[in-house]
Amino acid sequence: MHGLAAHLPVLPILIPLITGAVLVLFDDRQRTLKAIISFTGLLILLTAAIAMVVQVSQSEGVSTISYAIGNWPVPFGIVLVADRLSAMMVLLATTLGLATLVYSLARWHTSGPSFHSLMHFLIMGLNGAFLTGDIFNLFVFFEVMLAASYGLALHGGGSARVKAGLHYVAINLAASFLFLIGAALIYGVTGTLNMADLAMKVAMVPAADRGLMEMGAAVLAVAFLIKAGTWPLGFWLPATYSVAAPPVAAIFAIMTKVGIYALLRLSTLAFGTEAGASQGFGQIVLLCGGMATIVFGVIGLLASRTPGRMASYSVLVSAGTLLASIGIGNPTTTGGALYYLVVSTLAVSAFFMLIELMDRVRIEGANVLALTLEVFGDDDEEAEEEVGLSIPGALAMLSISFCVSALLLAGFPPLAGFLAKFAIISSLFNPEGLTETGAISPWAWGLAGLMIFSGFATLIALMREGINTFWATLSDTPGPVRVLEMMPVALLLGIAVGMTIMAAPVMDYMQAAAEELYLPGGAVTRILETPLVVSVEAVH
Repeated sequence: MHGLAAHLPVLPILIPLITGAVLVLFDDRQRTLKAIISFTGLLILLTAAIAMVVQVSQSEGVSTISYAIGNWPVPFGIVLVADRLSAMMVLLATTLGLATLVYSLARWHTSGPSFHSLMHFLIMGLNGAFLTGDIFNLFVFFEVMLAASYGLALHGGGSARVKAGLHYVAINLAASFLFLIGAALIYGVTGTLNMADLAMKVAMVPAADRGLMEMGAAVLAVAFLIKAGTWPLGFWLPATYSVAAPPVAAIFAIMTKVGIYALLRLSTLAFGTEAGASQGFGQIVLLCGGMATIVFGVIGLLASRTPGRMASYSVLVSAGTLLASIGIGNPTTTGGALYYLVVSTLAVSAFFMLIELMDRVRIEGANVLALTLEVFGDDDEEAEEEVGLSIPGALAMLSISFCVSALLLAGFPPLAGFLAKFAIISSLFNPEGLTETGAISPWAWGLAGLMIFSGFATLIALMREGINTFWATLSDTPGPVRVLEMMPVALLLGIAVGMTIMAAPVMDYMQAAAEELYLPGGAVTRILETPLVVSVEAVH
């Protein structure tokens, strides 16, 4: 590779870093200029993310591209690693960032200081966490991401946001402390934090030290499970996400996926088939924790009376499904889970933005009225229905968008949410492929049952909310909905619908990414042999 293509892995970090730093130089009163710079920076970043996905998807076999940032040899220097999975996550984070930025331009970007800079630093932290090849820099990018998210969680002000935001900060500081302890224990035993080098050394850890090394991995996993919102460690998530500003909650939808990404990456790399006695370490915890999270999320979803909390519990149901699927330890199941990851993130992000728009079509006190009607019924005679009543365009768009996001989250036909769940359940019942017959484990039956049950529960909860909003308590004069607010919702849902139409090539990409994860030998060799960006001969 030559020219700019050779530096693609570092661009998703550099572009938001430079954009965010430039935006800091301008006063918040220069809103239009800041919005233009912010939007332009994200468009350039989106171009780089698409180019990276195209580059890795065109690779035959191992798609890994490694980049020795700082020009130090691996494993001593910092290395960035782009493969099918990390490129996909970078593209997803950038797409969400662009959509939420456009949504915020309607009014939210003026509701607090340094919104654009914080958004770009958050995306930089997300992209860095997806691309880094060592655990220490994973911690660094986690902290960059969290530092920006603290400011964004408080964006817009209000006592509810401050209270939930302080809880969020305290929980994540504790998680970061555990992260450092876990990383230190692993480094103390293996002498490395480079993930590829770690994959080579785990099998060679003496039996006497294996317990300490696995303890470090367990402590590290607890930090990731907190960030993923796993039950019982995810109690903070509904309170924080439900009161955050709509565009902030929408971009936060991907933050739980960072914890899941880290668990998936480390479990397949360090505790995969070549890990010796530590092979499969922690898989049963992921499976059980994921299933418990689905149950907790479904109970919360059915008990919620506000759409913000419904969306927050949908995030937990999604996280639980992904963790349990990873815990199965089957590449085909993981491939379906990756497809589900993208679809559920797009849907819940769009749902968070829809919530504010739906509030504008409700009459004041509508929630109380709807609840009263639901509990006590309505004995009044039904008024004669008007014939030929026209539906305002914005209201029609809102109701269609709500139905699409509900079907995607519930996993009902015919959209991509159903295809994702079908792919996961199909792999649970055919763990060795359609042409081979093998025993079906009780865990597979349990997970499949929970996924079907969670789908029905999600559909019931969201349809109840939809009826209360668009039918029972509809205002005669709904508030205006701007194009800037509807466009990002339509973009995210449109991508999800596009994934339904292009299901075959997208699923092929996900399966190839999953197979790479479970056969890391080629990628490990390529990372350890990463050439220097500037060779020593060229300097001399």
